[in-house]
Amino acid sequence: MSAAAPARGRLFLVPAPLDFGCETTAPLPQALPDGTLTTAARLTHWICENAKSTRAYLKRVDTLHPLALPLQEQQITELPREVHKKGDHCGKGAAPFDARPLLAPALAGHDIGLVSEAGMPAVADPGSSVVRAAHDLGLEVVPLVGPVSLLLALAASGLNGQNFTFVGYLPQDADERTQRIRALEALALKTGQTQLFIETPYRNAALLQALLHTLQPATRLALASGLTLESARIRSQSVQQWRQRPEAPDKHTPVVFALGR
Repeated sequence: MSAAAPARGRLFLVPAPLDFGCETTAPLPQALPDGTLTTAARLTHWICENAKSTRAYLKRVDTLHPLALPLQEQQITELPREVHKKGDHCGKGAAPFDARPLLAPALAGHDIGLVSEAGMPAVADPGSSVVRAAHDLGLEVVPLVGPVSLLLALAASGLNGQNFTFVGYLPQDADERTQRIRALEALALKTGQTQLFIETPYRNAALLQALLHTLQPATRLALASGLTLESARIRSQSVQQWRQRPEAPDKHTPVVFALGR
């Protein structure tokens, strides 16, 4: 009689605190519920954006809930660099990244955690290819509770939370960026749809200047930085008001931008 196949593991989407790269950190219990931290502590297999930041996160978890295995024995696999740069969904007819081989431990019965450097994996971060692969393999996907910067910023902006879209990063080329800003503003003003986007922290100030130079005075612009930290700053005003009292965002702190009416 053949042995029964091992029970399949699950894929847990494990949120991380939003303080990655910030000069200060938030106490984990203030950023993540205990249930999420307890689950993270018992996992021993990980797929991540960055192994170094994942180890740092697990080290913080270990101070609250002992890890099931020592840090050096955790199985941590990084997503390929091209997934970071080009995203999980390649355009122009290219095949999307096949993450099924990364889930081999789950097929052998191990639960796996998917984690990014900050916030919810697969939302404004790599990881959707892993989630897609888990569904294709018939694995259970379990999203855990934790901070999502886009939704926190949207809720605090006063902009339309019933109709919104996240457009990722705007072009770096100045002319292309200006055209994109105008197109997003036109869509927001016509439909009422809030437009959310982000930028690499050291380019936040340049993006803000481009927005203030390009947008119409009555358009509402919101910036949310350092969310969940004591230094969090959220400002939502008309472009005209921003121009009267400009305020450059910190070049080290992640910012979520939103515009609308």
